[in-house]
Amino acid sequence: MIPYGKQYIDENDINSVIEALKSDYLTTGPRVKEFEDKLSEKLGFKYIVAVSNGTAALHLASKVLIKKDDRVITTPNSFLSTSNAILYQNAKPVFVDIAKNGLIDLDLVENELKKGGIEALYLVSFSGLPFDSDRLRYIKDRYEVKMLLDNAHYFGKDDGICDMATYSFHPVKHITTFEGGAIGTNDKRIYEKLLRLRNHGIYKDDSMHPWEYKMTELGYNYRLSDVASALGISQLEKVDGFLAKRKEIAKHYHKNLAKVSPLYPFSDKSSYHLFVVRYPFKDLREKADFFIQMRKKGVFLQYHYIPINQQSYYKEAGYYKEFKNMQKYYLEAFSLPIYPSLKEEEQKYVMECLEELL
Repeated sequence: MIPYGKQYIDENDINSVIEALKSDYLTTGPRVKEFEDKLSEKLGFKYIVAVSNGTAALHLASKVLIKKDDRVITTPNSFLSTSNAILYQNAKPVFVDIAKNGLIDLDLVENELKKGGIEALYLVSFSGLPFDSDRLRYIKDRYEVKMLLDNAHYFGKDDGICDMATYSFHPVKHITTFEGGAIGTNDKRIYEKLLRLRNHGIYKDDSMHPWEYKMTELGYNYRLSDVASALGISQLEKVDGFLAKRKEIAKHYHKNLAKVSPLYPFSDKSSYHLFVVRYPFKDLREKADFFIQMRKKGVFLQYHYIPINQQSYYKEAGYYKEFKNMQKYYLEAFSLPIYPSLKEEEQKYVMECLEELL
């Protein structure tokens, strides 16, 4: 079986986890801060807050950034967590169609911003492709809108434009901490609030009695464990190699694919969490049959993503709308296997299966 994504775990990872298991700390201990410091250095943020998963990261960031009834622009082409985090705050997602590269269409975003009444913009670096920094800076300065960057698919240096960026360390992502996530920011006030929210809203300092703590706001138990952080520290040592391997596979696909079209030209800036291609299927039934036939050959493709605003929950809440580009993308797009341990002969086999079945 060749899955669309897969973690890479070596002996150093295993030994790091075993060492953490034998230590005095299993939950919150010194490895959490060490992991955060190493992430900060790698991603370019002044402050990093590690949390239990990527959805927790989005939830806490939303708790800081938006409030009830705020209108927040976001994309229909993401996992549910992105827009769900808006709903957690009883705010209102405003969905905007995508561009041909799968990212939210920034021209359409500006059209919405010109109408007024928008408090925040939730961007998703879909597939690992970053946004144009100059364009984002122009939008933020021109419309004075808050910005959250969902970087679950991207791993690289941040340019400091958005108020916060969130990350996921699920096993199929660039590094893994089993489950896990993080929030990056350059704002100390935001950082301190996130630390409290991660730990039940608790505040404590040296002026208090040794046993004393104060709950100053409603928080959550979204802490990352020391054991998970140990794995993350070990994974970070290999992440440059992981990213290089993903780009190598992407280049190989670009050079040799025949019957399908890559979602966008090869980009050295992309982290290639996903390698998305398009094919003009007649309808979704034909596409489903193709997926089933590929699985019979041992190749497990995946689709990213079903339009969020067409999910039954969102339909019932009044968010249903058909977007021209998103509908065409939904019919045509699918994700090929891409992960660091994917062998060249496996890549070749995937392409041979595509040739045969398409």
